[in-house]
Amino acid sequence: MEGGAVGLAYTIIGYVDSDSNNCKYPIALILLDNLKPHEMVIEERVKMLQESLVREGVQIRPILVDYKTMVILDGHHRVEALRRLGARKVAAVLVDYDSDECIKVGTWREGWVVSKNEVRERGLKGKLYPPRTSRHMPRFKVPEVNVPLNDLLG
Repeated sequence: MEGGAVGLAYTIIGYVDSDSNNCKYPIALILLDNLKPHEMVIEERVKMLQESLVREGVQIRPILVDYKTMVILDGHHRVEALRRLGARKVAAVLVDYDSDECIKVGTWREGWVVSKNEVRERGLKGKLYPPRTSRHMPRFKVPEVNVPLNDLLG
């Protein structure tokens, strides 16, 4: 099944479904080039994830993406590791970032305040937070997807 967020194509491969609230979101394969980061990455973490992706041969956990803007909410290091391995796609949960019932945002950094509007703004303008600034807390269980690395490379 093909769909599109903000006029972009993606392929739905499943759904997140929560019995406790109204958080039913598609899990899709998205082109890496369509994604917008809002945080920088830590080089050592990217290298570790590259090694893990090659060793396991699969993307185990999907990233989280705001479906309206394609801003990455969680998974910057996975995206960068896949990009460096030559991947064209990534498995992602497309969330309604406006829903406080389904996803909240906070920060890992003491003394910082992070809002959803600022996360979107930074992603859209390329003014990135330092690594591990925002802390996104989905109110649903993010499932394992186990998408073969070869499916992401092609």
